[in-house]
Amino acid sequence: MILFNCDYTEGAHPRIMERLMKTNMEQTMGYGEDEYCERARTAIRKACDAPDADVHFLVGGTQSNLTVISSVLKAHQGVLCADTGHINVHETGAIEACGHKALALPCEEGKITAEQIQKEYDLHWSDESHEHMVQPKMVYISHPTELGTLYTKAELQAIREVCLACGLYLFLDGARMGYGLMAPGTDVTLADIAELTDVFYIGGTKVGALFGEAVVITNSAMKPDFRYVIKQKGGMLAKGRLLGIQFLELFEDGLYYEISKHAIDMAMLLKEGLREKGYPFFMESDTNQQFIIVEDGKIEEIRKKYGVTYLQRYDESRSVIRLCTSWATKEENVKEFLSDM
Repeated sequence: MILFNCDYTEGAHPRIMERLMKTNMEQTMGYGEDEYCERARTAIRKACDAPDADVHFLVGGTQSNLTVISSVLKAHQGVLCADTGHINVHETGAIEACGHKALALPCEEGKITAEQIQKEYDLHWSDESHEHMVQPKMVYISHPTELGTLYTKAELQAIREVCLACGLYLFLDGARMGYGLMAPGTDVTLADIAELTDVFYIGGTKVGALFGEAVVITNSAMKPDFRYVIKQKGGMLAKGRLLGIQFLELFEDGLYYEISKHAIDMAMLLKEGLREKGYPFFMESDTNQQFIIVEDGKIEEIRKKYGVTYLQRYDESRSVIRLCTSWATKEENVKEFLSDM
């Protein structure tokens, strides 16, 4: 079985495994206070062009989203997001379970706009009963989105301007950030993201690491006591060096970008091959997620040999499936899939 279900079907990049083994018997301080975590923080600050940023390492995406959101919102405040957003659809109500409502906005291809945010903010504060309603205080976006789409720099700047004017925190989920940064045609850099958000995280789990996300806080108001919240939410890994070592390996010489580009190269090979064969696409994506429309009977045929993700019904006889490439996708597997299709 060849899997295109997601981008974390493999373990970790061999260089990470080698470095973990090489340092295995070293004694270090716990809870992320070791030299490897500190060196990784320095490397990430440099990559972000954000020398004053705080960098914290957590194990997974849901944990990172929950910890960040709960660290700054008061009990009566909520977070604006796309209705397809990960915190709204794929985290089992984790945000709500800890007391904060996800205020979902209808979106087009996974993205929300500055105009939507402004409208929702105005609707809340113009309502005479606003004290009886959840107050919007944060905006959550993903780059890439759940549907493989990307924000432009102009779109991010517009959202940032609205957030500043309305006093809203801007939080960017970067679980697949590497694949967004290396997508053809994008004009958004890691430094842009650091400049235009209050907090974001760099995904490692889906981009070469065994596990781990690096939360980067640029807003000084959000920095105090963040480690208290990490601990309270169960996110403070005792052997924190396991996270630091992985991110140090990814960022000290550009490995993160190198392997992200490989995933994009494989995705573009897949995309062009399917297009040549006449398969229609559900939407245009230049990231590692590709969504194609296939006859219902074809899905079971595909699944005899390949792992794919069912997304939704398209019409009476066709459905949408998602194909994911990753840092470890083999070119021969992509070509084999295209040949079979």
